[in-house]
Amino acid sequence: MAQPRISAYLPPDIDPTKAALAFGRRALPKLSEELQSPELLTQQRALMALCDLVHDPEKVYQAIALGFLDRLKTLLVHQDQTVRQKTTEVLSIMALHSIGREGLIRSGVISALTGLLDDPVDICRKNTHQTFDRLAKLPEGAGGVLRAGLIPPLVLKLKTELDEIQELILDTLSNCLRVEVSEALAAGAVPVLKEKLSHPSTAIRSKAAWVLLEISSHAEGKIAVCREEVIPVLVSLLEDTQPEVQVNSSGALMFAIVTPQGRSSAMGAEAIPPLLALVAEETSKARLNAIKTLTLLAELPEGRKTLLDHRDTFQRCLDDPSEAVQRAAEIAIAVIDWKP
Repeated sequence: MAQPRISAYLPPDIDPTKAALAFGRRALPKLSEELQSPELLTQQRALMALCDLVHDPEKVYQAIALGFLDRLKTLLVHQDQTVRQKTTEVLSIMALHSIGREGLIRSGVISALTGLLDDPVDICRKNTHQTFDRLAKLPEGAGGVLRAGLIPPLVLKLKTELDEIQELILDTLSNCLRVEVSEALAAGAVPVLKEKLSHPSTAIRSKAAWVLLEISSHAEGKIAVCREEVIPVLVSLLEDTQPEVQVNSSGALMFAIVTPQGRSSAMGAEAIPPLLALVAEETSKARLNAIKTLTLLAELPEGRKTLLDHRDTFQRCLDDPSEAVQRAAEIAIAVIDWKP
């Protein structure tokens, strides 16, 4: 069932065209004063003006130097939804710039935003998750999300949030779980992600597979993926109609079947035929992942026996324009031809 898009429109009684914009060097100092005004309308208009200004990296630098972030953090708990909406919007825009990301991380904005995970206003939550996503792209930001204890609530929110926000959560998790996975595993991330692999949204299926790829790159993650029987679902997605889903699913599968249990599970799920189909499809973006995954399966006697009948499929890859595909095919052929 389709979900409505989250609206960023302001309430009808707020007219952003009436926001007084100050120009020149005094613009930001004046806005700083207005943010502390007891007048609600003055605060709202100051935030709307600030949203326009922080698209400029130089203004972001000046705002951080003037101590704006401490004032913005206090406004995150404001009772007025428009103030919260525009405050979170300012922070998400600032997070588009490298200087903004660094400033937000240093000032503790990540922890301050945790209180908005349950905000009743959709756009406030979306802006919050957009900020997390942008900050987590930096190793320091990913570390900040982990230190703030956000992984368990983010996993939990995957079960209930709107699709747009789920996509942002998955992006944030993919960057954070590259660093550390134990909290996510303890929070039950793998079964939640397994469920998302069947989501009607292409973006969510694809992003869930990518997060599972990050999880499977860790030893304890591989164990959890096998235990929760995720591998058969990943195998089914190799025949997904969307190329990006095929790419990420084949990548997750490649990492997951490094263990003997993983390879056994993939053989039981009859992974070889769909993987061979991806290898034979010259335009497939998942081709390289598929070759590497089949190489792992060829290490099993039953896998090698099956793939010997399809040696020509790999032989054709030796002429592929991609050197990576050529090299992977050479290795696959060597493994398939190996005799004990």
